[in-house]
Amino acid sequence: MNPIIKEITASQVKKGIPPFRVGDGVRVHTKVREADKERIQIFAGIVIARKSSGINETFTVRRISYGEGVERVFPLNSPNIEKIEIERESQPMRARLYYLRNRTGKAAVKVKEKEGRTAAPAEPAPAAAPAETAPAA
Repeated sequence: MNPIIKEITASQVKKGIPPFRVGDGVRVHTKVREADKERIQIFAGIVIARKSSGINETFTVRRISYGEGVERVFPLNSPNIEKIEIERESQPMRARLYYLRNRTGKAAVKVKEKEGRTAAPAEPAPAAAPAETAPAA
């Protein structure tokens, strides 16, 4: 991107966006305007793609709704996005998860989950033996 354009748009780029990646399960809170009212609508699903950078960055979220796959592309820096919550993290093997489009059922949402603190701990370290003291005379 041209450095001049990057400098001009730097003030419009959102700060405080959580560091989510492709394969993560997210909940996107968007503002919806209906007539003179405004409300927040949540779109939850798996991030299957992130594209571009800077002010033009977008991400695609996919979910299965009533047996039908639904994808929605969100501009990351849009003022209509209230917040993004990360439900679960994953370790994808690809930059784009378009292969999920051909899957149905549980396989359509199956991405290798990130192993975190929920994993069983390794063997505990042996406890140190208490030091023996000489009897007092």
